[in-house]
Amino acid sequence: MSRRRNRIGGALAPVLTPFDEDREPDFPAFLAHCRWLLDSGAGLAIFGTNSEAASLSTEERIALTEGLIEAGIPADKLMPGTGACSVKEAVRLTRHAVQNGAAGVLMLPPFYFKNVSEEGVFSYYAEVIDAVAEPNLAIYLYHIPQLTQVPITLSLIERLLKRYPRAIAGAKDSSGDWANSKAMIENFANEGFDVFPASEVFLSDSLAIGGAGCISATVNINPAAISALFRALDGGRPTHETRALQARVDEVRRTFQSFELIPAMKSALAHFTGREAWKIVRPPLTPLSRSVQSDLLTKLALLNFEMPVEQ
Repeated sequence: MSRRRNRIGGALAPVLTPFDEDREPDFPAFLAHCRWLLDSGAGLAIFGTNSEAASLSTEERIALTEGLIEAGIPADKLMPGTGACSVKEAVRLTRHAVQNGAAGVLMLPPFYFKNVSEEGVFSYYAEVIDAVAEPNLAIYLYHIPQLTQVPITLSLIERLLKRYPRAIAGAKDSSGDWANSKAMIENFANEGFDVFPASEVFLSDSLAIGGAGCISATVNINPAAISALFRALDGGRPTHETRALQARVDEVRRTFQSFELIPAMKSALAHFTGREAWKIVRPPLTPLSRSVQSDLLTKLALLNFEMPVEQ
């Protein structure tokens, strides 16, 4: 079975969360950033790792989601992160997202206890799916073992697809291991399982074998170029033009990856939007120092990188 129709795909941003001087979510700035991303061709994976989701409360996530939808952001462009260590919390967030029309949910495994069995992780997802009990539920499993130390293995995917073929929609692979992303695609794409590597550097390779796009941090600051690359590659073979586009977005990605990623992206947004509060992060993260920010902006200038934002 090929990739199912009406599924979310393309370049998605794990949307950065702006805060005010009191470190409270700044909804007007959040809405403006989401609108800019959509206008640039990107989808919205709100409350991912780069959203500082682990530092947001359940109530904050729900309020921000409802605010976006009430402001006219299309729910079918949203993939909220709903994973939590607590099954009840994950159920609440997931049910809220589905009932409000989100295209899918991105779900971490429970990440506090380490070295847990695959059976335990399977039971977690099974309990959430059974409790939510919504026919439109579409879960994207979130594989980021360097942080969770709870991997989403190929055998776990196989078990979940066998039990819940409608609810298990795909995965985000943040391992950074192309071989693992390739194995996910080759083993399960024909079952309607959509795989999103977590970096645009894999777009050409992944789309060539059936990948669904990417959910990448740097879509936050380079959405138009990454979305253009996806469109140019989708359904076609790489060309001289697409290779040049791929090389260009790779340069930008490498530049940001050479710094602490979340503070670096927020510093760039502060610079290009003129909104200094973009630099604010919640503890335990800290903003870039002035010297490090200067280094980042110098490197971006050498790339002739511009961010045509209207926020």
